[in-house]
Amino acid sequence: MSTAASPTARTLAGPDTPFAVVDVHRARRNIARLRARADRLGVVLRPHVKTAKSLDAAALLHDGGPGPVTVSTLAEAEAFADAGHHDITYAVGIEPHKLPRVVALVRRGVTLRVLLDSTEQAAFVTAAAREAGVALPALIEIDCDGHRGGLRPDAPGLPGIARVLHDAGCLDGVLTHAGESYFCHTAEERREAARNERDAAVAAAERLRAAGLPVSTVSVGSTPTAHATDDLTGVTELRAGNYVFFDLVMAGLGVCDLADLALSVVVTVIGHRPEYGWIVTDGGWMAMSRDRGTAAQPQDQGYGLVADLNGTLIPDLVMTAASQEHGTLAARNGAALPELPIGTRLRVLPNHACATAAQHHGYHVVDGSRGTAAPAPAVEAYWPRVTGW
Repeated sequence: MSTAASPTARTLAGPDTPFAVVDVHRARRNIARLRARADRLGVVLRPHVKTAKSLDAAALLHDGGPGPVTVSTLAEAEAFADAGHHDITYAVGIEPHKLPRVVALVRRGVTLRVLLDSTEQAAFVTAAAREAGVALPALIEIDCDGHRGGLRPDAPGLPGIARVLHDAGCLDGVLTHAGESYFCHTAEERREAARNERDAAVAAAERLRAAGLPVSTVSVGSTPTAHATDDLTGVTELRAGNYVFFDLVMAGLGVCDLADLALSVVVTVIGHRPEYGWIVTDGGWMAMSRDRGTAAQPQDQGYGLVADLNGTLIPDLVMTAASQEHGTLAARNGAALPELPIGTRLRVLPNHACATAAQHHGYHVVDGSRGTAAPAPAVEAYWPRVTGW
């Protein structure tokens, strides 16, 4: 990834490659699409900022002001709190060593919800809350589809965990994430995943309420289900993160179109191997990540689809292989390899926006609504990423 003085770039022809680019026009359109759906469904939209990890990108989410967000690290929570976002959900299971940082944020006036799914976690969260003399709002993770952590809605231990939290003033609600929705290849499969996600969270909440326990937050969401759901009765908030940028996995699932992908990586042609049908670039897995999420889809997109510097896709040209600093481009479907001299700059659309974005320090921002007449798109701004854990 490039570490040059990126903020001074005037066009995409300037910075050393590889570097990440965001089309702000596409990002705004993606944001408006999900915001409108959340409004129609009558729920709060709590975007997950782990994809962009950028305060500048987050400014687009709530019309320039602070708003509810989801984070995946405490460094994100601290950075977003510093920027005025004081309604934060930390959506990774909590462990004892991180609690002092959580307490410090709560003492600053931040509502920082932690996530847990065990009696052990509930015990150390409530002990820390009592010792600090503050409430530490906690969400119980619900397993809606066998993905990662969480308790099933009918788990015998669910009310007991909630009771421990409630007695210490720490019970906030329940949260679930339909992780298996990323393998739903039809619209009906995504709708069913969304129904199941909602039903699991609502059933858990109703079970706790029936036990006399208050449940304020019923939180659901993933990018595929957020765009598929048509009924969120009983749910209070919707979470998603990838939707701001989208990527080839989401396009392959039918959640978005290729024209919606807002993130790309600029690379430069550095060589040719005509005997193998290869074009070689300076963008390997350090620029794109190792993610091969489309390999499980009907159309495998390799490490990414290739566009010219203005963002126009080059037909049948795919990044088929990657080593640390080298990318290999090849033609598929019997297409002729295009003439791309050494020094040619290209943009590669990623499989997984979150993983690709994580390889870079920030984003050069262009505005795709301005057209593609110029030899190299103008850089409108530079958005640094939040770093650390």
